[in-house]
Amino acid sequence: MMDDFMENKMGLHIGLCAPATAIDHELGASLEAIVKRDYPLLHLNIHPQCYANHGHFAGDDAARRDAFVSMANDPNIDIIWFAKGGYGSCRIAEEAAPLLTNAARQKIYIGYSDIGNMLSMLAKNKIGFPVHGPMPIDLSRVGGEAAVRRVLDWLSGSASIDAVLGRQFNEPLLPINLMTLSMLLGTNIMPDLSGHIVMVEDVGEYHYAIDRLFFHVIGNLKKMKAAGLMIGRFGAIPENDRAFGMDIEQMARYWCDKMDLPFLGHADMGHDVDNKIIPFAVALGDIERLIANKIS
Repeated sequence: MMDDFMENKMGLHIGLCAPATAIDHELGASLEAIVKRDYPLLHLNIHPQCYANHGHFAGDDAARRDAFVSMANDPNIDIIWFAKGGYGSCRIAEEAAPLLTNAARQKIYIGYSDIGNMLSMLAKNKIGFPVHGPMPIDLSRVGGEAAVRRVLDWLSGSASIDAVLGRQFNEPLLPINLMTLSMLLGTNIMPDLSGHIVMVEDVGEYHYAIDRLFFHVIGNLKKMKAAGLMIGRFGAIPENDRAFGMDIEQMARYWCDKMDLPFLGHADMGHDVDNKIIPFAVALGDIERLIANKIS
């Protein structure tokens, strides 16, 4: 089936898989229609596993792992675009790593939220080009088509200059969800963050929970010799029974000062339709040359 899909199609070939939770067929059809109508140099292949259901997950652990590995190892696929976050990718990331072949090292991998587990595993093992960026599930948000098109425009060589962050940094970057990063610390899929600028965002957490996460994360970043912390947007913060008394920046500065880690300001990222594309490390030039070679 994959051979038929690839036959006589030049350009970039995008494979969708879902390491955590499922998308529905309507969303998949909407994405296919956008790509077919407006992006002639991009070709989309949605793995059937994206629509599977096994309790909370898009198929059981083995099915999710195998769908990812099969697409990552397929030499005909250039991009792995993770369909959706949710929860579940930490259950398969470590098992998937030793199954990846050299073909997996030539790809771009795009996602955010819970997918930070997959991107971090790839970064730790120096596999491919992990990229924080919008996912197909963003089509379900109000105004989310713009986020999805931000990725498609970038992959087709027509993104606006402000769609992608990274050019202004000399240090390697780790853009990631704060809760995901906190859970990664101390695991076998945590990459080395020495010298990295760490960018964090989150959604749906109480102020006191965010403060607790900063305590845990920033202390560890200091031990890992990270270059500093930037904060993205923190959305949908629930109302507690009492005001916390500090905003997100004040919390971040408090813990950065306490742990002696540089606070480096704000990053244009978040669980929202304005979420930007941010490559891990400083491989942006390499990534964009790879894209250009495929679509030229």
